[in-house]
This record gives sequence, structure tokens and C-alpha cells, in this order.
Amino acid sequence: MTSTLQPAVATEVEKRPGRWLALSVLVLAVLLVAVDATVLGLATPYISEDLKPSGTQLLWIGDVYSFVIAGLLVSMGSLGDRIGRKKLLLVGATAFGLISVLNAYATTPELMILARALLGVAGATLMPATLALIRNIFHDPRERSLAIGIWGATASAGTAVGPVVGGLLLEHFWWGSVFLINLPVMVVLVLVGIKLLPESKSPSRGPWDLTSVALSLVGVIGVVYAVKEAAAHGLAWEPTAAGLLGAAALYWFVRRQLTLPAPLLDVRLFRNRGFSGAVLADLFTVLGMSGLVFFLSQYLQLVQGRGPFEAGLAEVPAAVGAVATGLVAGSVARRFSVRAVVTGGLAAVGLALGALTLLSQSTGYPLLGAALLFVGIGAGFSFTVTADVILSSVPKEQAGAASAVSETAYELGAALGIALLGSIVTGVYAGFTGPAGTPAEAHESLGGAREAAKGLPAHTSEPMLNAARESFVDGLTLASGGGAIVLLATAAAAWFLLKGQRLETGLEEAPR
Repeated sequence: MTSTLQPAVATEVEKRPGRWLALSVLVLAVLLVAVDATVLGLATPYISEDLKPSGTQLLWIGDVYSFVIAGLLVSMGSLGDRIGRKKLLLVGATAFGLISVLNAYATTPELMILARALLGVAGATLMPATLALIRNIFHDPRERSLAIGIWGATASAGTAVGPVVGGLLLEHFWWGSVFLINLPVMVVLVLVGIKLLPESKSPSRGPWDLTSVALSLVGVIGVVYAVKEAAAHGLAWEPTAAGLLGAAALYWFVRRQLTLPAPLLDVRLFRNRGFSGAVLADLFTVLGMSGLVFFLSQYLQLVQGRGPFEAGLAEVPAAVGAVATGLVAGSVARRFSVRAVVTGGLAAVGLALGALTLLSQSTGYPLLGAALLFVGIGAGFSFTVTADVILSSVPKEQAGAASAVSETAYELGAALGIALLGSIVTGVYAGFTGPAGTPAEAHESLGGAREAAKGLPAHTSEPMLNAARESFVDGLTLASGGGAIVLLATAAAAWFLLKGQRLETGLEEAPR
């Protein structure tokens, strides 16, 4: 179906002076979020040893940020459209830096989970604001594609910088130091952003509907929590009730948006097949990848015995591939087609995840490095082009809401991926058979097993650790296979959903 939402066509493309300097500030915000996301995985073994969370608490530490941010992104994107995207970005960046301190000094698993949740509230202001500002600063479609490519490449670079810098910090300081690296980035972003960023708002903004805010938050968190708990512990009355409540809230949210004169989210955007296809591609791509990303650092450190810095370097090929392809993705999509680039990128990621089903405790780095490189190449092509499609499918006045939908798909996919694929890893791991004398806490997490082994005699600790590592790898390879299936199915769906999509205007061609 061709969209009835036609972006206004400008007779003369406006090129704002200083737009590239403004972009440099926006990519700092992206760097802030990307670094934080990657260092958490690297620090997880140390957090596990120090705070001693249960397996369930460890998953909450990993995904509560995504839960909260997914529930608030649409609301925050709409708020930025109303009060000003620059204002929301600077306030959110300040809060993000300050709450990072709370993450660094958390002393219990419960406090760490709370700190990650609060960070999600702050993080929900950043990503949609940056993309919305790009949509309003860059009016030339080709310049906007390049700007989005730089935006995406910076996020990928952050995934490389985070583990390397975090690894250095973890080898010389305590685990909380990896969160404190957000502070200098936040300070530079705010001070420079005040001077360089232009303010933009929607000219037809209405009141910020708090009822819709509450419905979206309850709806997303309720559904994701239900999926997470059902995947981990099976169906029970509590997750079932949460899921039904969440589904009812989302239904009410959609109905309410259709009746409001100034909705929080114009749900009619989803009538555009290209917009819907790009959003779904992002959601399922991240779902298929996130379980691997969350547990890969633990594999490198706890299974293969690499130090945190070496583990960080081992993950660099994924970022290199994403940076390289993200910068040229727009040009390639114009030369060939949107659906060819997105479908090819998703298939590359799926095949790379399939290769990771061959992992063992002793797998050499060439296989792992090559797989990560292809994950980065595919993700760089796919994510950059889908972000461009989503932004160019709507008028610039709705850029905040559209950006929020894009980021919601990303964060929701991350939360569901960690919940579903992560539960596969933890479920397989928890069932390992250790020697007599294996303590119960060793079955909670691989980090917990390593900590428990310190108090056991060698004839018990070594067999226990070997069994635990083997079981962890079995779970990781099974989750990688599941991710590969998801990615390949998404590639097939994208081929049909993105038919006729173009980057020049974001509008679909007439069916042939």
C-alpha cells in the first residue's frame, strides 16, 4: 500500500550553515549511548563477582535499561517535538551523565537494576532527539543520507571504543569506572551543544497527553516483561496477567491516538509499507543479534580466558565493518535498491550468526573475527538504510515521533532478544552437571561458578568449571542458531515489504 502521508516537497533545498558542526555534537550523544551499552557486557563478569546477582537479576541488569527506554521513547520523541529537540537532548544528556555515577557506585544488585532503569529514562531522550535534529538540519536527501551514515558509524565506533577503553579501565580500576567515562563526553556535549545546535519544534504541537504516556509505558513494559518471564520460567499467572495488561494498554493507546487532535504518535504512519517494513526489520534484526552481543564478552573472558582489554579488541571487527558500510550505505542503496541492500545486509548477519553455531571452548579467533566482521558489515548496511527510510517517510514536523518509533524497535528488539535468546543461554547453562560438591550458586551464572570455584579444592573446582564452560558454550551456540533463523526470516520479509522503496523522497514507487 502506498502511503497517503506525503512529505512536503521543497522547491529549493535549504542548506543550513554550520550543519556539519551541529552533526558533530549529535554524534557525541550517540557515542555516549553506544559506549554505555558495550561496557556493560564487558563489566558483567566483574559485577557478577562483586554484587553476586542471581541469574534472573543478572538478566534484569542487562535488559531493564532497554525495557524502560523502549517504553518511553515514543513519549520522549513526542515531547521533543513539543518543547524543543535541542532542549530535551541537553537535559537528557546531563541526566545521563549524572545517573552514570549512580551506576558506578551501586552496591547491591537491586540498586544496580534501579540505576539502569533510571539511565533508561535519561537515555530515552537522546536517540530520537538526535535523529529528529538530523531530519530538520539536513534537507537535502543525499546530505541527510550521509549524515545518518555518520550517525550510525559513530554508534558502531562507540561499540569498538567502549570495549577497548572499558577493558583498559577494568584491568587497572574497579568495574564502576567504566560508567564514569560517560561524564567527560556529557560535559563536552552539553557545553558545545548549547552553542552549535539549532532548536527545532513542531509548529502544530499540541498538549503532551500524559494518559498516552502512561499507556505506552505500561503497554511496552508489560508485554516485554511477560515475554521475558515466560521464556525464563514458563507460563504462570503473574507474567500472563502482565502480558494481558500490557496488550490492553497498547490497544487503548492506539485507539486514543486515532482520536486525539495532536496524538503522541500518529499511528497512521504505519500505513506506509516502507515505514512499517523498516521498523520491523530493525526490531527483528536487533532481537536476533542481542543475545549474542550480551553474552559474547562473557564467552571471551570466562570461557577463553582473555583479559578485558583483549576481549574488547576481539570485538572490534564488528564495529569496523559497520563503520565502513554505514558511510556508503545510502549511495549503495541509490545505486541498486533499498530492499536489495537491506535484505543483503540482514542475510549477511544471519549467515554470520549461523557460523557461530560452530563455536567451542577452543575455537580460534579467525572464525570468530570473520563472523563478527560480517555481522558488522550487514548491520551497517541494514540499520543505516532503514533509519533513512523511516526519517524520509514522514514530514520533518513528525521527525521526533518517527525517530522514536525507530529507536523503540531497536530497544524493544534488544530487550526481547536478551529475554528470549538470553534465556536459552541461561537455561542450558543452569542444567550443567558438575561433580559432587558443586554449590548451587555455580548454576546461576558462569561468573558465579568462577567465584564459587575459588573456595573449592582443585579436584572439584576444575571439573566444575569445565562442565560449566561447556554448558555455557552449548547455550551460546543454540542462541546463535536461533538468531540466525530470525535474521534470515527477516531478510526474506524485508525483500517483500521494502519493494519499490526509494531514498530520494522516502515514497514508494507505483507497483510494477
